[in-house]
Amino acid sequence: MEPVLELRDVGRGDLAVAGGKGANLGELVRAGYAVPDGFVITTAVYERATAGIAVSSTDAGARRDAVADAALPDDMRDAVVRAYERLGAGAVAVRSSATAEDLPGAAFAGQQETFLNVWGSSEVLDAVRRCWASLWSDRAIAYRAQRGIPDDEVQIAVVVQALVAADIAGVMFTADPVTGERDRIVIDASPGLGEAVVSGLVTPQHVMLDARDRLVGQRGGNAEVVIRAADGGGTREEHASADGTQLTTEQARRLAAVGRSIAARFGAPQDIEWAFEGERLWVLQARPLTALPPAPRRVNAVRRMMGSIVAELLPVRPYPLDMSTWTLRGHGRILTRMLAEIPGVNLDLGRMLPEAAGVVDELVPPEPRPSARTLTAPARAIRKARRFDTREWTGDPRFARFEREIAELRSLEPRSLDWVELVGIPHRVLSSLDGLITLRIDYLPHAGLSLLRLRLRLGALGLRGEAGPLSRGLQTRTSQANVDLGALALTVASRPEWLQAFRESDPDRFADRLASDERLAGLREPIAAYLSEYGHREVRSAFLMSEPTWGETPALLHAGIAGLLDRPEAAGEPGYAIAAVAVERLRSYRRIRLTNSAPSILAAAEAARAGIAFREDTHFHATRGLPVLRGALLEAGRRLADAGVLDTTDDVMHLRLAEITALAGPEAAGGALRERALARKARRASYAGGPLISPATLYPHRRGTGDALVAGTPAGGGRASGAVRVVRGPSDFASLRAGEVLVCPYTNPSWTPLFERAAAVVVDSGGLASRAAIVAREYGIPAVMGTGIGTTVLHDGDAVTVDGDAGHVVPAR
Repeated sequence: MEPVLELRDVGRGDLAVAGGKGANLGELVRAGYAVPDGFVITTAVYERATAGIAVSSTDAGARRDAVADAALPDDMRDAVVRAYERLGAGAVAVRSSATAEDLPGAAFAGQQETFLNVWGSSEVLDAVRRCWASLWSDRAIAYRAQRGIPDDEVQIAVVVQALVAADIAGVMFTADPVTGERDRIVIDASPGLGEAVVSGLVTPQHVMLDARDRLVGQRGGNAEVVIRAADGGGTREEHASADGTQLTTEQARRLAAVGRSIAARFGAPQDIEWAFEGERLWVLQARPLTALPPAPRRVNAVRRMMGSIVAELLPVRPYPLDMSTWTLRGHGRILTRMLAEIPGVNLDLGRMLPEAAGVVDELVPPEPRPSARTLTAPARAIRKARRFDTREWTGDPRFARFEREIAELRSLEPRSLDWVELVGIPHRVLSSLDGLITLRIDYLPHAGLSLLRLRLRLGALGLRGEAGPLSRGLQTRTSQANVDLGALALTVASRPEWLQAFRESDPDRFADRLASDERLAGLREPIAAYLSEYGHREVRSAFLMSEPTWGETPALLHAGIAGLLDRPEAAGEPGYAIAAVAVERLRSYRRIRLTNSAPSILAAAEAARAGIAFREDTHFHATRGLPVLRGALLEAGRRLADAGVLDTTDDVMHLRLAEITALAGPEAAGGALRERALARKARRASYAGGPLISPATLYPHRRGTGDALVAGTPAGGGRASGAVRVVRGPSDFASLRAGEVLVCPYTNPSWTPLFERAAAVVVDSGGLASRAAIVAREYGIPAVMGTGIGTTVLHDGDAVTVDGDAGHVVPAR
């Protein structure tokens, strides 16, 4: 392999030689775009220079230092110097170009280094070594680990290009990265070098054009920092610049034309870095636009509502093993059976989650189809409501049978079972739901009728607004879990040494410390008891078996306890005070006293609370088989990995249940099964965190009116102000401080302790009846649901006011 290649001599087929950035730039040069002259120092140079350095991320610092000090072989060094001299020996940009970079689903944006305004051959060679070393930065290693890219499979090339003295520069997306609209061009621009935009140092000028080049969105930039080439090399920052350079409409249209052409060339939406030097437009980089939502769909209000419900239940893309087990046949079956039996509506989750090459491609809002049973639904509901009282459901023989079956399943030890017994467990878990599903179908009508009766009685007296407060203060398994979590926090706080050890512990390693530190021996039994009772709960979604449960996520328990250490006695109880006040208020109304209706209304409220608790508690019990299901399938994955069929245990998630159960044993799996798993794994990686559905499909109101930053469905709670804290998942729980505004993509029961600290909650998904909205009202805090883009637009530390009655989030004043 040649040590140095001109950009014009590489193309998209030369990834292994030129890395992602070099291959893409070479393709642009071949296509005739204005790309600054340059060359690629191929991966062969890196391989030879670092041949004696062990590939290991366990001591990344030593690895990084050794690579930074690596000497280029003389012949390769001379080749680099000659190429630099041919380029003019002037100012250049030296850019990393890893072989796992600028790919669909793995942009590696900012993970490896770029050095601007480099002068002189020795400085170029030093920058090359620093680019190599950046392959071993902590952030690059973590990024690879998250995407399952082995360290020893990544090589790095380096691109050296003439530096463009940009007057204005920035980034262009050939589709809207927030909504997924493919007919939009989105441009961010700022004076000087584009590094200010890429690094997030400025509020850039923002321009959006439609397919006909009409401006459909525009915002001026602030140019807080302007980055320019410094004399003698490197860059300088000019602060509070008075530079009024702005991208003109004509320049934006020129950019749009080039962007559409590049997207067509590569066959996918692109993320393009560009610069104007005078009136000359340069293309500095192009890569696939990652994490792009599916294109928006036009749907009616019913489909939008149903789509938002399922989107909240599925915050992440299901794996093939999810789809063939829990998503369609487990918790998903509860939803579809209930709709089919109670209102008589047919809903096909499989059609809602179409697959491409074995991987779920997107979420399509459903078209619920009424059946002949819909006409008789009211009569059936009334009969069931009379026969099945939710206050008595735990005495139903079907629940007793479910309890026995779950106890038997939990007693199994997957490692001790032979293959046939092991792969038979999923069917037993799924079958155990049968009785619980029919039980839920039979008792839910009484729950609905009880709530309706309460609302009607209050409405007849002009007190409809009291229905909500009177329905609070529920005693559910979730509220009990929160109370018990508070008890754990009290236990931790009862001894100074426990409290100190707890606060010093790394949340991700707390389980190890608990097992090894004898000072914490007294905490082992209460924590084990808590996890035995509640450890089956889902962390992110009750529809996904691929996600770890509470019991498998010790950092979640650590974060929950940490958040309650200041007020552990308040855990899980805010609704009781609200309900008590509502009862006293009800008794004070003159019309209630005159009609002597308080006893009947309070009885109706009790029945309504029992119905709501029934819905919550049956959900709690329905997930009790999750750890058993996960344990069996992960054990199957371990055996398949030991047999060389899979690379890792977790790769079993890329298989379907039928593909596993069809095997006589791990050793019977052929190469075809491995190839299918690898192909699905690669396809899933190409989606790279992109949502299942466009926010514009579900939430066309994604921008508010006036000065609203975002808008959504008002879920009540009045108004509250505070600093934003974006919490994307359980690993961020401990970051939320009391009085902050919780901004998150979704919620489920495991998020409940956060509501005790939050001043308000803003959620990307969900509606009035979603769990987050219900819990927020229970805690009396403002909530705005279904913003679609809250976690994108709002940032940590932003001072905002959340109006839970209007559904707006505005800057705080």
